[in-house]
Amino acid sequence: MDGAEEPAPVLSAVMEDYIKALYVLEQESGDRVATSALAEYLDVTPPTVSSMLGKLEERGLVDREDYRGATLTGEGELVALEILRHHRLIEAFLTEHLDYDWADVHDEADRLEHHISEEFEARIAAVLDDPGLDPHGDPIPDAELRLPEPPGDRIRLTDVGVGDHVLVQRIRHQDDESLRYLADAGVRPGVELEVLDVAPFGMVTVAVDDGEQSLPVEIARRIDIEPVTEEAAA
Repeated sequence: MDGAEEPAPVLSAVMEDYIKALYVLEQESGDRVATSALAEYLDVTPPTVSSMLGKLEERGLVDREDYRGATLTGEGELVALEILRHHRLIEAFLTEHLDYDWADVHDEADRLEHHISEEFEARIAAVLDDPGLDPHGDPIPDAELRLPEPPGDRIRLTDVGVGDHVLVQRIRHQDDESLRYLADAGVRPGVELEVLDVAPFGMVTVAVDDGEQSLPVEIARRIDIEPVTEEAAA
């Protein structure tokens, strides 16, 4: 029909992966994302990243500046939040209704997030009673793609000192291998830890229910915690 708007071109799964990764890295750094950082995160080459960013820029989803990196446009951010909503609802559904372990759902959700309909998304959300967090403590955008207000007292496990008692709230930058490592160590959202040692540029050693665990710094910095008062820890 003359004058009717044509539907937006469908994004490929790979394009959606780039958009989601760009969003995650922007949120992590608070700044534009370098091509090299995106390449490392996605385990691809910088030229591959440059090529894909060019395609996303043509779609109006990404803004690039030479030597300053890339950022999502407003439209690109909405796409990222929709993908994250799919991903995190799937993770919650797999753990709560299909008996998946919390450490084994990330890669499964990565595969499924591109293929569910909006109706299926709505039904999952209804069955789960519209959760605000996924099994890793990540916030789930609501149906209007608004994120819950982040708590103001969360810090990283690498920011605490020896003797501190903390409650694990969120595991960032998940992959199944890292999540399984933490699950085997007894470190997951909702678990209280005591910090036993912080080695500069090395390991963070914590007390868990069944002993001590030494976590590499690159893993510890992915863990959001909140301090536990002495009265609560007693």
